[in-house]
Amino acid sequence: MDKLMQLPTGEVLISNDGATILSKMNVLHPAAKMLVECSQSQDIEAGDGTTSVVVFAGALLDACTGLLSKGIHPAMIASSFYKAAETCTELLKKAAKPVDLADRESLIYAVQTCLSSKVVSQNSDLLAPLAVDSVLGILGPNPGEATNVDLRDVRMVEQLGGTVDDTELVPGLVFDKGSTKTAGGPSQVENAKIALIQFCLSAPKTDMDNNVVVSDYAAMDRILRDERKYILNMCKKIKKSGANVVLIQKSILRDAYNELSLHFLAKMDILVVTDIERTDVEFVCRTLGCTPVPHVDSLTPEKLGSAEHVGDVVLPGSGHKVVKFVGVANPGCTSTVLLRGSNELVLAEANRSVHDAQCVVRSLVKQRYLIAGGGAAETEASLRLRELALETTGMDSHCFKAYADALEVIPYTLAENAGLKPIEIVTELRKAHAEGSTGAGIDVIKGCISEMYEKNVIQPLLVTTSAIKLATETVCMILKVDDIVVVM
Repeated sequence: MDKLMQLPTGEVLISNDGATILSKMNVLHPAAKMLVECSQSQDIEAGDGTTSVVVFAGALLDACTGLLSKGIHPAMIASSFYKAAETCTELLKKAAKPVDLADRESLIYAVQTCLSSKVVSQNSDLLAPLAVDSVLGILGPNPGEATNVDLRDVRMVEQLGGTVDDTELVPGLVFDKGSTKTAGGPSQVENAKIALIQFCLSAPKTDMDNNVVVSDYAAMDRILRDERKYILNMCKKIKKSGANVVLIQKSILRDAYNELSLHFLAKMDILVVTDIERTDVEFVCRTLGCTPVPHVDSLTPEKLGSAEHVGDVVLPGSGHKVVKFVGVANPGCTSTVLLRGSNELVLAEANRSVHDAQCVVRSLVKQRYLIAGGGAAETEASLRLRELALETTGMDSHCFKAYADALEVIPYTLAENAGLKPIEIVTELRKAHAEGSTGAGIDVIKGCISEMYEKNVIQPLLVTTSAIKLATETVCMILKVDDIVVVM
């Protein structure tokens, strides 16, 4: 189920992403803050499983209560839990299946599993291939050699209006506003030569505040004439460089452009896009292959980017305009996702969901193994660890058994959330794994135990192993604390 949160600012947020919910909560207790940070670490490392890691950490803390009541020292419990986590990681790696990044279908199934619990789950048929293609597109010419992905190379542009089904992956660049033009200016340009300028197309100002006192009309005329001449001279230099599309960086010191400069550029058939954010400059340059120009005298043809077509596009459902750059050289291997949604809440959740989906693909780039979902991985690890506990002597045996019991909280919670009878389902699942079915998991649609590999309910191995390691590390750290010292 999803959660609706009202933030102190009055803003409303709908999400079921664990990391998002916990980051918005005002948590006061230091130990609780550690669990929030654990969830955020999982979000950074794997992008998915942010709720599972907190649920599992809570189950481990509950298991510690029983072990401490038996008189086992916290240091011994922590040591055994670390061993159990390492054992689980090895067991899961043996049970996992290797995946090739060229197998697009398997990647889409893994992403659909991730999206199945999101608000936008009904749109997973569209968003899953989109997320896979957006990440594979930035891996470069040799995706098989990639070991990590920088998701900052995928730009998310949100546009209100339409539905989530109108979301698209653009193999180029999109700005979330239309071009700035006066009457007669172009709105479509073929074979574009693009200049990104960081200087201002407006009259110069002094570094300090001052006033110019004009005593007669002749002096005022002269000021206006000089200003016109100054701006016209800059526009001519831009035209001379061969640019027919100009991107103007936003300025805070003075006006980045004025009506006069837009008028001159329109007369020269130059399309203008204004208010480029400073933070977007690097992404724009990598996508278009241009170089930012700090002064008009340094604008040369070599610093221009190129695109087959640049133009305003009216988005269906809203009538809002955006500027699309299509057919770019894209030397930096980037892509843009144009997100659509009927309201701000849906847009924000769609953005988070697509990011989580991209993180799933990134997890498979980091560690190319897939494992069964639906609680299958945790049940398999729990069963094998329980068997190991019977062969182990001393404190480790007790701790391993408690750790194995804590692992079962994931399938138990999954069954509970699906409206099933958790005890019946988990015992049936345990029986299936004891009989050697490593891919058996909970089918929440039919309400029974099914083979997850056949149902294509799969997830990256890194999501599960990362959750186990991070939860264990956090619990062991809390376990070793015997007092809270308040320093005022």
